[in-house]
Amino acid sequence: MGPIGIPGLILILIIALVIFGPKKLPEIGKAAGQTLKEFKKSAKDLTEDVTEEIKDAKDLTQGKDNK
Repeated sequence: MGPIGIPGLILILIIALVIFGPKKLPEIGKAAGQTLKEFKKSAKDLTEDVTEEIKDAKDLTQGKDNK
């Protein structure tokens, strides 16, 4: 299954415009953008936490090897 492409994207936008109307569509886009922004922030925070835990674990194991 390949990417949607321009014709598919235009069809989706037309259907969304018919279903939600021109006044509601910008609000839905804004909400989707904010949701995506929060998801990206959460994923970044989780990645940083995991990286920090791995670094701490490596430091602990290296400390035990030196003793």
